[in-house]
Amino acid sequence: MEDLSLHLLDVMENCVDAGATRIEVTIDEDPEVDLLTVEIVDDGRGMDARALEMATDPFFTTRTTRSVGLGLSLMSESAKATGGNLVLESTPGSGTRLTVTFRPGHIDMKPIGDLRQTLVTLIAAHPAIDLCYRHSVAGEVFGFDMREIRDRLGGVPISAPQVLRWIGEHIPGSLDSRTGRTNDSDEQ
Repeated sequence: MEDLSLHLLDVMENCVDAGATRIEVTIDEDPEVDLLTVEIVDDGRGMDARALEMATDPFFTTRTTRSVGLGLSLMSESAKATGGNLVLESTPGSGTRLTVTFRPGHIDMKPIGDLRQTLVTLIAAHPAIDLCYRHSVAGEVFGFDMREIRDRLGGVPISAPQVLRWIGEHIPGSLDSRTGRTNDSDEQ
């Protein structure tokens, strides 16, 4: 995959396929120690010990529509290429926690990509999912919780084009890892 946002979309789609109704995505960029940590937690059906052990094997999948499962394998390789790691924890019936670390200063670090479009795409495709997103850079934090947004909408559907546009306009295109300030140069 070209960038981390595509890895995130793939993992979040896996969460939905696993029956999750809530997905929490936390991205923490700490430029002082050259560390990017991504954590995705869902409340889906979870995995048994065998599935958990095999989850990063590209030739293992629980899907019946195909015989390979490249998503976690590719994400793991992307992390390892930078000196990072992927840890997967899960219990049947209790959901799954994925924690991935990267070293952004490494030459093999992929760009983060268009997180704004990734999040809006997931929201548009799965408007009933309670997505909670938190992104911090050097202590500066941006985030949202779809439950709070739904409460503010007063019955207007999340999937309405004007709502998706509004959500997209309020998600920063990126957070500058040097200053923690949002950088929306594509809108200026």
